[in-house]
Amino acid sequence: MGQKGNYGIWVSIITVSFNSEKTIKRTIESVLFQTYKNIEYIIIDGASTDHTVDIIKEYQNQFGNRIKWVSEPDEGIYAAMNKGIEMASGDLIGILNSDDYYELDAVESMVNALGKDKYQILYGFLRTLRNGEEYAIEIRTHKDLKNGMISHPTCFVTKQVYSDLGMYDTAYKSVADYDFMLRMFDNENVVFQPVYKLITNFEQGGMSSTTTAWLELLKLQRNHGIITTVEYNKTILKYKLHTLIHRESS
Repeated sequence: MGQKGNYGIWVSIITVSFNSEKTIKRTIESVLFQTYKNIEYIIIDGASTDHTVDIIKEYQNQFGNRIKWVSEPDEGIYAAMNKGIEMASGDLIGILNSDDYYELDAVESMVNALGKDKYQILYGFLRTLRNGEEYAIEIRTHKDLKNGMISHPTCFVTKQVYSDLGMYDTAYKSVADYDFMLRMFDNENVVFQPVYKLITNFEQGGMSSTTTAWLELLKLQRNHGIITTVEYNKTILKYKLHTLIHRESS
């Protein structure tokens, strides 16, 4: 792994935001007050129309030259993530959503767990919140990845993975992170490393909870051979019939 002088591993944290004035302060502070300090922070804002950018500016002096941010229209969350990755100079990259926040030793835990392999994906425990209340703390093993996504908000990925093996496929609007992990899992050169520490706090809701996301997930499972085309077609047919019956009865 690359080094920056005697300061250890250089880590890039990327936050994608849009109209996040209610939550982004907590997100930013969770990065600012990390116990591990060798961090650059990259915020990719999608031209927010609320006070998100004003909040970002409030913290600029505290980060100094360790922060980069842009606010401009983008083509969706995964295009914004890719933009942030291209801007990143770190050896290790974490992606933190603008309504989530890290535990204060999250980056330190990941740096301590980092091995010498060129292509690594580290992930840890995720605390899920519902309306601000703790709902669950869990970790899903990468060995069961074809049956369910590991906790993407906890993932830290070496820059070489993105540089050499690819980033997020923007053809997917809600499950490109799962597609990325499945592609990496199928690559024998990529090492997945679980870290048995609480890393990220995740506020449940958003795109991943919608019917649109579920339909895209089915398509992804078909594309990766997790389910057959016949199984996919049967499930879609059942969904359409259920929707039709529901409409006629309402």
